[in-house]
Amino acid sequence: MTTDSSRVGFEFAVRFIRAQNDRDLFASATEALAELAGIDADQPPATAAARLTSLIPTVSSLIPMVSIPAGSFLMGSPEGEVGRSEIEGPQHEVTLAAFWMAQTPITQDQWREVAGWEKVKRDLDPDPSNFKGANRPVERVSWLDAIEFCNRLSQRTGKNYTLPSEAQWEYACRAGTTTPFHFGPTISTEAANYDGNYTYGQGERGIYREQTTDVASFPANPWGLHDMHGNVWEWCLDKWRDSYEGAPADGSAWEDDRLGESPDGCCVAGRGSTTPGTAARLSATSTSRTTAATSSVSASVASDPSDAGRLLRGGSWYGNPRICRSAYRGNSHPGLRLNFFGFRVCCLPQD
Repeated sequence: MTTDSSRVGFEFAVRFIRAQNDRDLFASATEALAELAGIDADQPPATAAARLTSLIPTVSSLIPMVSIPAGSFLMGSPEGEVGRSEIEGPQHEVTLAAFWMAQTPITQDQWREVAGWEKVKRDLDPDPSNFKGANRPVERVSWLDAIEFCNRLSQRTGKNYTLPSEAQWEYACRAGTTTPFHFGPTISTEAANYDGNYTYGQGERGIYREQTTDVASFPANPWGLHDMHGNVWEWCLDKWRDSYEGAPADGSAWEDDRLGESPDGCCVAGRGSTTPGTAARLSATSTSRTTAATSSVSASVASDPSDAGRLLRGGSWYGNPRICRSAYRGNSHPGLRLNFFGFRVCCLPQD
């Protein structure tokens, strides 16, 4: 039986043996491996790797990650972009270091696996989603839940897993493009999962699926990331600001307490209505499980107004195409769970 402290050693050993497939390397590590997993000194590296893998699943195999190159981009939307809001400006240059990002939003299978790992600060419901499916994105998870998920990945691997900053998310979404969507000036329901009753720019009406779809059901962006537009909103690390004035230029998250005020209709990420009362309408039109979650968080919003907004990006199955744009910014209370809130993780380089 292994201890939790041994698991990090297992995972690094698995990766090392897989990468090298070197009997001499294995021989030099035999004593340590034998102590951790009872592996015989005469076993070949491939057998040792298989034995370790069967004991401890590695994060790299659980959550496929994409390498995002270092670079600079212009964050925000230009003033002439259709559907633009003032909260998407001013445009500003951001320069980012390289990092890794999950290829898709976290799936229900991935969530269930990590929900069974050792707790860091809070329990995780292993099956929170309204729309069931192993390869569908997990939803009905709060920002706080997503942070716990990242903390468990970090605890298990010794690496720095976190939610992406808002700048990292938009940089990765655009993947070198400057159009409203990474695939061009408009969007269709053949390219993303959103409410196709609405159109954007010169686009045409499409279908409204009224639910999530399996991740990677649509083409990836130029850097290999799927579902950056639609399907589920994705939590980001930053606290909400109603402007980019004074925003970090290095791609880091905005985490201090200088919170801006959300304009009416932007306080809860939903369809993208710009009229007051959006939060109440979402409660009325969502499932009963979602409505209950919304009600249960209302008191905590009132009791903790200083933490009333965390960033959400990408739009969802429930939203119109305007809010699925690369530059669109949504936000919600960090404790709120709705059936169109999900997330993906990133892994940061370590010194």
